[in-house]
Amino acid sequence: MITLSSEEIDQYRSQLADNEVALRALNMIEDCEGDLEDAAIALALQVGQEPDRTEQWLDGVAKRWRVFLCQTGIKEAIQAGTVSSAINLLAQETNIPTVLATPVVLYVAKTGIDDFCKPLQEKL
Repeated sequence: MITLSSEEIDQYRSQLADNEVALRALNMIEDCEGDLEDAAIALALQVGQEPDRTEQWLDGVAKRWRVFLCQTGIKEAIQAGTVSSAINLLAQETNIPTVLATPVVLYVAKTGIDDFCKPLQEKL
């Protein structure tokens, strides 16, 4: 279970102040006591998606978008800690709803973008 502390949520709230949809996602994360997985599932249900499992669903969604998340612009934004840019880029370049892009980007930022992107760098 990946969680955000109330301090982290406050920090992200100030970074995302100009993005109403991302703030709504952050409010859901806060309502779920910082649990990114629970919040992502609740947000997915709100946008009409039906999560197929409750364990590691967010990890699966993040992996589904790994190629985009590890692109130069998004990866650099996450590394620099500018999650608002990463969320906007992911939502613009894919069909993932912004409300879901928010917990995905926060999950990858929290777990470590470099480790997350390693499988794309490995040679077959």
